[in-house]
Amino acid sequence: MATKPSVAVHKFSSCDGCQLALLNMGEALVTLAERVDIKHFAEAGVLDEDAEVDIAFIEGSVVTAHDMERIQEIRKRSKYLITMGACATSGGIQALKNLADDPASWVGAIYSNPEFIDSLDHSDPIKKHVKVDFEIWGCPINSRQISTAISLMLEGVMPLDEREKLCIDCKRAGHVCTLVTAGEPCMGPMTRTGCGALCPQFGRACYGCFGESELAHDSALNRRFEGIGLLPEQIKQRFQLIHPVAEDELEQKLNPEAVSAGGRNE
Repeated sequence: MATKPSVAVHKFSSCDGCQLALLNMGEALVTLAERVDIKHFAEAGVLDEDAEVDIAFIEGSVVTAHDMERIQEIRKRSKYLITMGACATSGGIQALKNLADDPASWVGAIYSNPEFIDSLDHSDPIKKHVKVDFEIWGCPINSRQISTAISLMLEGVMPLDEREKLCIDCKRAGHVCTLVTAGEPCMGPMTRTGCGALCPQFGRACYGCFGESELAHDSALNRRFEGIGLLPEQIKQRFQLIHPVAEDELEQKLNPEAVSAGGRNE
């Protein structure tokens, strides 16, 4: 009888939402547990963080010196490493501190005794520190994504990276476009599919929690947001809401022509 593939689920800085997506698989999780050997999954009560596994799933971002050491060790003990969720793939909400002039001041503003808080001045995606074999985007991910990814890997096939624009999902489902009809700052034109267009389904603008889609036209969406009355700072906040990017990188994305012209003038 063939040995079952071994799996571990590790948590870094996060809200546990992506791990809950795993637990919420219900009957599908029971079926999955019959096909794999779950070595470590603290949320489900299985503890063996040092186990060597075939597939390691990582939730959360790197925010402490200990995290930096820990992810290196997990990578050494894993044949494949898959990140899941916005925190692990891009740094998540906590990466907003990367944009602050004085990130350390944030800790003092939140905690009465900041000297006891072990935190770096930045929140990093996992891929900044180790090789990542596949990324599952979302905030949080959903059960379908994780179930599909594991099922394919058990068949010896790497999952496909779904990067089609969310707008395509809306058109297929017949949802009314919130950007065109309601003048809402919808991020659908540059956000990848995967969520099932949940927010537009209920008349709300997408806020980009599934990350950037393939061939995203950031500058065009920037101009559209200007057209519906958003101020430059409001547009930047919209683009940085879930997946914060550095100021210079964001400027390049939103105003590539102006950046290029500035470069020529230097």
